[in-house]
Amino acid sequence: MKKILVIQNKRIGDVLIASLIAANIKQIIPNSRVDYFVYDYTTGVIENNPNIDRIIPINEKELKKIPTLIKTAWRIRKEKYDIIFDPYSKFQSKFISLISQAPVRVGYHKKGKRSIFNFHTHKILPLVKKTLPCGKSIEERVYLVNSVFPLKTPIYTPKLYLTDTEKKYSKLNSYSKPVVMVGVLGSTPQKSMPYSYVVALIDYVTSNFEVNIMFNYAPNQKGEATKIYEACKDQNAIIFDVYESNIRGFISLMNQCKLLISNEGGSVHIAKALDKPTFTIFSPYILKSDWSSFEDGQMHTSVHLLDEKPDLFSTSRKDRRKIEQDPSFLYNQLTPEMILKKLTPFLKYHLNE
Repeated sequence: MKKILVIQNKRIGDVLIASLIAANIKQIIPNSRVDYFVYDYTTGVIENNPNIDRIIPINEKELKKIPTLIKTAWRIRKEKYDIIFDPYSKFQSKFISLISQAPVRVGYHKKGKRSIFNFHTHKILPLVKKTLPCGKSIEERVYLVNSVFPLKTPIYTPKLYLTDTEKKYSKLNSYSKPVVMVGVLGSTPQKSMPYSYVVALIDYVTSNFEVNIMFNYAPNQKGEATKIYEACKDQNAIIFDVYESNIRGFISLMNQCKLLISNEGGSVHIAKALDKPTFTIFSPYILKSDWSSFEDGQMHTSVHLLDEKPDLFSTSRKDRRKIEQDPSFLYNQLTPEMILKKLTPFLKYHLNE
């Protein structure tokens, strides 16, 4: 039996879409064992996945310590993996891949960049641009498998697997109106809209549609979320006393909601994997082409500042890094009026059915 390891030590959305590596490699090597090495706070999006046999969680802060990294790499080496997939291909994952001595080590390699270390046996050049509706980030995960193990029928749609208990989630049973989940804060400050804009969007939705609103935010953002709640006009339309602090709880809750409006991030990928309609608001420094998966203008749609002002700034890596340090000026340019031009028809399509 082939032993396969996927190293995806990154954020929630990245781990969820990286689950496609397991789904695809199992088609080629069905009797293989596929393990996932991920940060401990991301495991919820790959739990119960029938294509993943074992999850190896690691604390993000601990892995950044060199002694922990070395110890972890040697622990992985003792597992004697036959194949390693390294979709992130950064220092930590490349080091673990190298030390593992797996006969097949597949990772991304930047053109023209050389190293004295042979981190990967199969060096794959990243895609220049997306060619499929799934978006570049998803396409690249599947491409990583397909480049070494040709796939007859590639799988491009990430899935979440709920237990029967999770499917019967009951905390929203007393609410008769459709529930709209709103990601009021991004996973980082750089992915968060101005609070006044968030309030304006929520007030518009509650004034024009018969719905209940729920807030999505990280547990450590409760104080900021409360400020947004207190600034909203129709607080009676907001369900603020139901909250799930862990990923599996949020997945169960999102599965009972009608749709999601959110800053780009893990919650969007979760909603899409649950086949829920999504409206995504991109931070200016994020490349929409990389992450705007399965957008068709109805089921999934989004807005980016460059949609409205295409010549406002450059999308080069250097400029985007500068913007990421402080995107507040550009975020202020993406006004509620701009967002509502796309959000309104999306809501009418899904809520006036």
